[in-house]
Amino acid sequence: MGELAVPARAYYGASTQRAVVNFPVSGLRLPRRMIGALGAIKREAARVNLELGLLDQARAEAIASAADEVARGLFDQEFVVDVFQTGSGTSSNMNANEVIANRALELLGANRGDRSTIHPNDHVNLGQSSNDVFPTAIHLAALAALAEDLDPALAQLQAALERQREQLWGVIKTGRTHLQDATPIRLGQEFLGYRGQVERTRQRLGAARAQLLEVALGGTAVGTGIGSHQEFAGRVLERLSAIYDPNLRESDNHFQAQSNLDAVVFTSGVVRAAAISIHKIANDIRLLSCGPRAGISELSLPAVQPGSSIMPGKVNPVICESVLMVVAQVIGCDATVAFAGATGSLLELNVMLPVAAHNLLEAIELLARASANFAANAVEGLTATDRGPALLEQGLAICTGLVPAIGYDAAAAIAHTAFESNRTVREVALERSGLTAEEIDHLLDPERQVEPTLTGPSQPG
Repeated sequence: MGELAVPARAYYGASTQRAVVNFPVSGLRLPRRMIGALGAIKREAARVNLELGLLDQARAEAIASAADEVARGLFDQEFVVDVFQTGSGTSSNMNANEVIANRALELLGANRGDRSTIHPNDHVNLGQSSNDVFPTAIHLAALAALAEDLDPALAQLQAALERQREQLWGVIKTGRTHLQDATPIRLGQEFLGYRGQVERTRQRLGAARAQLLEVALGGTAVGTGIGSHQEFAGRVLERLSAIYDPNLRESDNHFQAQSNLDAVVFTSGVVRAAAISIHKIANDIRLLSCGPRAGISELSLPAVQPGSSIMPGKVNPVICESVLMVVAQVIGCDATVAFAGATGSLLELNVMLPVAAHNLLEAIELLARASANFAANAVEGLTATDRGPALLEQGLAICTGLVPAIGYDAAAAIAHTAFESNRTVREVALERSGLTAEEIDHLLDPERQVEPTLTGPSQPG
């Protein structure tokens, strides 16, 4: 394509510079974990190509050393291609090839750009194609982000919710369905539910990890493996499995592995489900803490900052609000990944790989940070007020406890009368139920209503 000026200080070359010129779109660059994954693949590829006799030792060791520096983040500033680029990620793959080649030349004491000594395509990219390397890098990057960021953050949140479950178990309050008063519930039971949501979210993320373990490396251009030694991918992945996951494996059907984004779409959907689950928890806590005088105010959140520039003393549930905004962003990221999967997959290749990678990793990392912050700065420090137990006796749904003794219609009439006369169910039941005070006390006992199958209160493990 002719000559092209490249900055003298740059480790990248003409292919990268053409992409810089062609895609002046967003200023967004390849995520760190994607750069790390590309570096790791190139490092192990060089070592395997040495084993297979396809590279001499000097070249292979120099390429592996340079690729390792890329993997560790020493050359991130050299990855200058916009996310919105060629849909296969070829520009970023060549960016990696050129940076590694020029750094390897330095390590050998040669001049940058000496393609006869180390060529970015012939040597660094040996046995590879952007079409199998880039989707493999997406899987590796996502595996690392899930294992190192999101799962630990969710474990932290799960543990914080479990501690609150234990601390709040003795608080009995009015339950709510349809935002209307319902039968009594332990505040600790609500937190038992929240803990269970996070626990199951982590299980779903395990299913996503299982999808990501099958990778496209070895298919090269269209899935046939042309230009790659038949043992190349298996050996590279065996090395990478020690870093990313012991169960990492080459796909047994390369024609599906690089013609779609199904595993990435699935993973993004699971991350979206995780976000929606955490949204419910944060929103519930925000609602239960509304007040402090004119709202529900059954929970008190830690005061982390003033809530108003004009109203003195106002404190807002800002950590919860931060979580809700992150969830909105995660849902947007998932919509982009889904669209990329649906419209980018044509014939032998998906051509929306970079934007899918960017949005999947952004969603994982944002949700991880928000979950950890939510656990540390909201859940850990919240406390129960006395308002929940105080309102319990005034609730109407406790009349449900009378149904076995007097029937649904009679209990409903008592609840209606109690509401109309602004009295408690207990007071009206004493007048109209025909039951003794002792029988009413037994039937309306909050401890009995929150665990009707047990003779006494119990805390699940």
